[in-house]
Amino acid sequence: MIFRDKDKPMLAKLLVYASGLGVVLAGLGALGYDLYLASTQWLLVAIILAIWGVFLLLEAEFRS
Repeated sequence: MIFRDKDKPMLAKLLVYASGLGVVLAGLGALGYDLYLASTQWLLVAIILAIWGVFLLLEAEFRS
């Protein structure tokens, strides 16, 4: 993915917030309200989103 350097911190924050939403959905799934995916799958999605967010943030910091 190619983004402008000034957009990367905002996108990184968005990915980290989406990761938090994935954790919330995993918690809801643990209570019995599965939404599209099971709880463990939501946790995996949250982990991947957090990794991408941190990577983008580090890349933006490194290039500036």
